[in-house]
Amino acid sequence: MELLDDARAQQDDLVALRRALHADPEIGLELPRTQEKVLAALDGLPLEVTPGSPGLSSVVGVLRGGRSSGRSVLLRADMDALPVVEETGLDFAATNGAMHACGHDLHTSMLVGAARLLSAHRDELGGDVIFMFQPGEEGYDGARHMVEAGVLDAAGARPEAAFFMHVASSTFPSGAVAVRPGPMMAAADVLHVEVIGSGGHASTPHRAQDPIAVAAEIVTALQTLVTRQFDVFDPVVVTVGSFHAGSQQNIIAERATFDATVRSFSPEHQKAISERAVKLCRGIAEAHGLRAHVEWQTLYPVTRNDPAEAAFLSDTVAALFGAPAAILLPNPHTGSEDFSRVLDEVPGAMAFLGATAPGRDPETAPFNHSPQAMFDEDVLASGAALYARLAVDRLA
Repeated sequence: MELLDDARAQQDDLVALRRALHADPEIGLELPRTQEKVLAALDGLPLEVTPGSPGLSSVVGVLRGGRSSGRSVLLRADMDALPVVEETGLDFAATNGAMHACGHDLHTSMLVGAARLLSAHRDELGGDVIFMFQPGEEGYDGARHMVEAGVLDAAGARPEAAFFMHVASSTFPSGAVAVRPGPMMAAADVLHVEVIGSGGHASTPHRAQDPIAVAAEIVTALQTLVTRQFDVFDPVVVTVGSFHAGSQQNIIAERATFDATVRSFSPEHQKAISERAVKLCRGIAEAHGLRAHVEWQTLYPVTRNDPAEAAFLSDTVAALFGAPAAILLPNPHTGSEDFSRVLDEVPGAMAFLGATAPGRDPETAPFNHSPQAMFDEDVLASGAALYARLAVDRLA
């Protein structure tokens, strides 16, 4: 089965699809134009296709293998874009205020390519393949919505493995595939704090209750909490990305608010930081005679690769592209992924597929989410072939 050669024969079509998606990005769970393009790209294939309901523009395709035995694997691509104004200067750059700055247009195109490859070889498949085209990865928890809607049961029995490749516009050479067993990406949570004091004249702070000073103390104390109560080898990251208070230099404000992102790599530390951070914020405010309204929002769990499936993925990369293409990541990535929802239900693995644009240095090229992020379209055929090979070999 010459999947790589067959994928390369699709390259021009995959580039055309990727550019059509890139030029017309959509954000969130409702991606009607993106969904329409995916459905058109899958039209004519021997798939059982189920479009998502209104409000969830997903696409699920099931390919029944010719030698199906009730087993299945799941292959996933996310389809949504980011609220980023594109600055790449590409001929097909988006102009609507959104951008595929994280490469989801490549993910979608690669999975379409895999669906075409596997459809052409369905008689040789020892099981079924679920194609999961997901909206709303960028902060909308689209994977959870699709799991709740039944994507894992689309073929009947639940898949015995699930795989996802995420392109990277820097860090890795184009065509390299990086994976690791265990934690692959961090859990993500949000801490929102409002410190409530009483306003007054800045020249007489003793007559007021200054929330800015207390909120600033809390921000610093959160860093001490991390370094003194959490094992450095099971890290926690707290970053305050937003801080708002006051209107003028000589007025003590009534309130100060800040928001932090919190990253962790184990369920135990995700739970512990949620409890200790909330207690710390309230305690410091109370010690100063103020009040703190604290909200903790749990976003995504740790993306944890099954060790056996991660090893299988790495071995498949080496067999398909050569041993140098398979990279073992020494540490997890501190970003987060809602593919964790799938991996919490079935064993599987996600990996990074290097897609540094030609002429750019992986060490210095703008990374995903940058308005200047660019990707090497040559990885489209490689990604499609890898998805297909994973399915074929895992079901063999």
